[in-house]
Amino acid sequence: MYLFRGGVNPTSSPEAMQAHMQKWMQWMQTLSQNGTLVAGDPLQRTGKHVSGAKKVISDGPYTEAKEIVGGYLVVNANDIDHAVEISKGCPIFDVDGSLEVRPIQQM
Repeated sequence: MYLFRGGVNPTSSPEAMQAHMQKWMQWMQTLSQNGTLVAGDPLQRTGKHVSGAKKVISDGPYTEAKEIVGGYLVVNANDIDHAVEISKGCPIFDVDGSLEVRPIQQM
């Protein structure tokens, strides 16, 4: 699973944002066409945070923009090293974002 963090430049022009989104669409289309993409979605910037034994609910997430999880993808890969290699084509790196590669625990 890829978890995307940051990669948002609020000062980008609409044209630059559109061009960047096109890169995302092309990358994901390639992953889909070669059978690598399993599932994925962007996440809205709003939400709730539930924490602790008392289940305290607050608005959130309130973290630095570079730390916000903006979305996820589930990909087919032979192992984590293969998943890392696949991730290197991700457009999030073009805007100084990061991508966390995590194996999904089988239950």
